[in-house]
Order: sequence, then C-alpha cells, then structure tokens
Amino acid sequence: MAQVVVRQLGEDVKERLRRRAARNGRSVEAEIRHILRKAVYEDPAPVTELGSRIAARFRGVGLRRQLPELRGQPPRGADVGR
Repeated sequence: MAQVVVRQLGEDVKERLRRRAARNGRSVEAEIRHILRKAVYEDPAPVTELGSRIAARFRGVGLRRQLPELRGQPPRGADVGR
C-alpha cells in the first residue's frame, strides 16, 4: 500500500476531520481514506456549455425559442425601445 504525507494542514481542518471521523464511526486515517476514495472514484459531472445551462434552467418558464449563439459576434448595446 502506498503512503501519503500531508504537510501544513491547518489545525482547523485537522479538527474538522477528527469530528467528521467520530460522527462516521471511523478513525481519522480511515475517514481520510474514505474521502480520497470517494473523490477519486466519483463520476465527474458532465460539462455543458453556458448557453445550454441557461436554457435548461429557464425551460418551461416562458422561453419559447432557442437562444442564438453569440460566440464571435461583436458586443452591442441592448435595444430598450427608445
């Protein structure tokens, strides 16, 4: 088994790890192993483009058409109907 040494870990982090380990019925070392395993084996969230995320957030609340892609277009002021 490999060993890892973590230096310069703040006392506050060490104390939080200790409390978390106690809550979960593990030693601090076992808790750290659990955290690392979970972090390494978790499936990363799929990366989506900003426009797609905005459209998904407002889907069903009045957005009736697709938002145009603005990448590469020069910035322009808003038309406020003057």
